[in-house]
Amino acid sequence: MTTPISRRRLLQGTGTAFALPLLDAMMPLTALAQSGAKAVAPVRMAFLFVPNGMHMPDWTPAAVGKNVELPFLLEPLKGVRNSLNIMTGLTQDNAHAKGDGGGDHARSASAWLTGCHPRKTSGANIKAGISADQIAAQYLGKTTRFASLELGCERGGLAGDCDSGYSCAYSNSIAWRGESTPVAKETDPRLVFDRLFGVDSGGALGTNDSSRSLYQASVLDFVMDDAKSLTKQLGGHDKQKLDEYLTGVRELERRIQLISKQNAQLASGKKPDIGVMRPASMPQDYGEHIRLMGDMMILAFQADLTRVCTFMFANEGSNRSYRDIGVAEGHHEMSHHGGSAEKQAAVRKINRFHMEQLAYIAQKMQSLKEGGSTLLDNTLLVYGGGISDGDRHNHNNLPVILLGKGGGKISGNRHTKYDDGTPMTNLFLSLFDKAGIPIERIGDSSGKLTQVV
Repeated sequence: MTTPISRRRLLQGTGTAFALPLLDAMMPLTALAQSGAKAVAPVRMAFLFVPNGMHMPDWTPAAVGKNVELPFLLEPLKGVRNSLNIMTGLTQDNAHAKGDGGGDHARSASAWLTGCHPRKTSGANIKAGISADQIAAQYLGKTTRFASLELGCERGGLAGDCDSGYSCAYSNSIAWRGESTPVAKETDPRLVFDRLFGVDSGGALGTNDSSRSLYQASVLDFVMDDAKSLTKQLGGHDKQKLDEYLTGVRELERRIQLISKQNAQLASGKKPDIGVMRPASMPQDYGEHIRLMGDMMILAFQADLTRVCTFMFANEGSNRSYRDIGVAEGHHEMSHHGGSAEKQAAVRKINRFHMEQLAYIAQKMQSLKEGGSTLLDNTLLVYGGGISDGDRHNHNNLPVILLGKGGGKISGNRHTKYDDGTPMTNLFLSLFDKAGIPIERIGDSSGKLTQVV
C-alpha cells in the first residue's frame, strides 16, 4: 500500500519548491477510496482561439452524426476523433455590428467567450462582459495556485485603436474578468515557465535568480534529491507518472534554453542580421512557439496548478505571414479573399497549420494517463474563432469544435448541426453543467444545448 501524500506536497531544494503532478497517492483516503474505487481526476477547461475566420468548405463535414468523414482542415485530429465533437450553427450574435459600423475583428474576439456586445470606444471606457473562462475560474480555481492561465503567441497592448474605433483590448484578449477588465495574456514561454515553476521555498513567486539561472541549470537539479526520496513512497503507476512529468519539465527547459541561445547568437551577429531584435526567449519558429505554450498549459494541468486556460494562437486581425508553409502574405490580408482562389488556398494552408498544432496538443493530452483515463478525457477544450468566412466577416455558423470528455460525461466522434443562430454561449452553459458549475446564464445564452453535451 502506498503512503498517502498531501496535495500541497512540493519538491524541495535550495531556494526552490517545485509543484508535483496530481498523483493517485494524493487522493483523500475516504471510505470510498479505501474500498478500492478509482480516484477521480479534476475536470479542466481550455479555450483556444484562432483569428480571421476559416475556410469553411474545408471545415464542415458533409454528413451529420457519428463517425463522419473528417474534412481537410480537421484531418489532423483523426488520432483523437473519439474525443472530438464538431458543432455547426453556433453563433455569437453580439459580434455583429448592431449599428456600430466597422470593427468585426474586435467584436469577434471580445464576444467569443462573453456573448456580450462590446462598447465601441478606443479609450479607457471599454466594456464587454465576464468571459466563460473567468466564470469557470471562480469555481474550478478555488483550490489551485492559479485560478486561470492566459496564454498567447502574439504580443498586443490593451490600449489604443486597433480596429475601426475599437480599443486594442478587444482584439488582443479573449479573457475578461469583468465587463471592463480584460485579462492580459503572456506570450513569452520563459516568463510562463518561471510563473508556473519558479517558486522559492517560502512559496513566493519569482525566478529564483539568487539561487539559479534557468539557462545555467535546470530547476530540477535542485529538487532531485527530494524527488528520489518521494519515489520510495509511491506505487508503480505514480512513479511512472512522476517520471513522465519531470521528463516533460526538463524537455521544456531544454527547448527554452535552446531558443534563448539561438536568439542570442542572432543578436550578436553570428547569423545574418535580419534587422529585427527578438526577446531572448521568444521562439523564431511560430509552430514551436505554439507547441511550447501548449506544453506549458499541459504541465499546468498535470500539476493541478490551474484548471482553466485561454490560449490565443494569434490576435484577432493578425496580419502575420506564414512563410514556412508557403504563405508570404499576411493572414488578415489573405482572409479578405474577395472570391480569389489563390487567397482562399492561402487561408486554407494557414487554417491547416493551426489545426496541426492543435493536434499536437490534443494527442499529447491523450497520451498522459490519469488512472483509467487520460488528461484529454478529463478536459473540455473548445477550439475555434469568432468569424466564419473572413471575407464576409460573418459571426454565425462559427467554426467550433470540442475536444475531451469532461471526466467521462461527454462522448465524441460526432458532428452535430444546430439551428443557425444558436447562441454559442449555450455551449458554455452546457460545459458549466458538466463541470458542476452552477451558472444559468452567460451573455446572450438561452439555455443548455440538447445534443452532445
